[in-house]
Order: sequence, then C-alpha cells, then structure tokens
Amino acid sequence: MRTSGHRAEPTWVAALRQLIDDLDEERAGQAFAHPSTTPDRASSYERLEFLGDSVLGFSVATSLYERYPTLSEGQLSRVRADVVSRRSCAEVARLLELDAMLSERIADGAMLAGSTNVLAAVLEAMLGVLYLELGIDAIRGPVADAFGEIAERSLASGPDSKTQLQELLARRGLTATYTLLGTQGPPHDRSFRCAVEVDGEVMGAGEGRSKKDAEQIAAAEALTRLSAD
Repeated sequence: MRTSGHRAEPTWVAALRQLIDDLDEERAGQAFAHPSTTPDRASSYERLEFLGDSVLGFSVATSLYERYPTLSEGQLSRVRADVVSRRSCAEVARLLELDAMLSERIADGAMLAGSTNVLAAVLEAMLGVLYLELGIDAIRGPVADAFGEIAERSLASGPDSKTQLQELLARRGLTATYTLLGTQGPPHDRSFRCAVEVDGEVMGAGEGRSKKDAEQIAAAEALTRLSAD
C-alpha cells in the first residue's frame, strides 16, 4: 500500500503506517470509499468511520490514563477532546499519507483530500478496518503513539478557549451558549460559522472548517472582550 514515500515520515506514526501497509489492498480500499463514489451510503466508509471513532477514543483514553497518572478527570477529558478532534485526525492522516492514497484511488480524490473532514473520516475508517482485521490489542499502542505528540502539545498549551471561557464565566456565575449561525460550501469542503452568547448577549463569533473550530474561535473572541471589561 505504500506510496512513493516522498514525505519524511515521523517516527511516532511509523508503527501505524506499517499496519496500514500490511493490509490487503481490497480491505484497505474500503477506508477510501467516499459516499460520492458508492451506490449508497451503507457501501461507503461511513460505517467503518463510526467504528474507528470508538477505536480512536478508547486507544487515546487508555493511553492518557496510563501515561499521565497525575492528571485529573477534567484534564484528561480536555486533552482527549483535543487529540480526537477532526483537525487532529486530519493532521495524522496527512502524516500517514492517506491524502495521497485517497488522491490516487478515486475520482476527485485530490479535491477531497484537501478537506479536513474527509481526511478525518478516512483516518477513522482506516482504524475501523485495522480493528476488524487485527483486534484492539494489536492496534491500540500504534494508534496512541500516532497521536502522542498532539497530546503533548495539548498539555503544553493548557486549556483551550472554550474551557478558559467556561472557567471564567463560572467564577462570575454565568454560562455560555453556542449557536450555529450557518454553513457554507459543498459537503467535502464545508465551513461553519458559530456564535457564543453570554447572558443573552452575543460576545463572539467565528468561522472554521468544523463546528468545534468555529466555536473555539468564537470563544477566543469572547474571552478578549470579557477580559477588557
């Protein structure tokens, strides 16, 4: 399954990449079955994506629990959310060259490979394939290793904007409400615009490649405004 190998492969994804390379060609190909290329959605990668999402969550959660014994439940939850985000999945997908594989395998693959959401879905679908072929014990370690650097970055950067906003508002006896204002673009390259309200007033708005990203940008804007008060 290996492509031309024109990119430098980080050591932390090497084990997971090897598992992917060892897959049967036809079996691995199921992870690239974008809904636009299949006769129905059930034939696409979406069911595998559903399974892979759970595989990723379990692998990351157990790894964080084992590697960081001093972290509280709240800290573990925050880091896990960062690590399993669509943005993080797309980042690892590119390191594994799943974008290049997608481009080679299907029509319009190059265009789809530019979408964060599509790449994240392909990665999770591939994890679903690996789980069905090898079982959780064989893949849990390589999956956790592939996302390990993202976990370390998350720990180093501290709480994200939504968490910081929540903590600030809790001290003031307030809460935040997030609203989806709208979406733009085709399904494979969609952008989201969200707003955050505090005590009935819109305090921030943001646009991103996922709803979560848009909410984080909105929260950052709200933090700036509230900090100035």
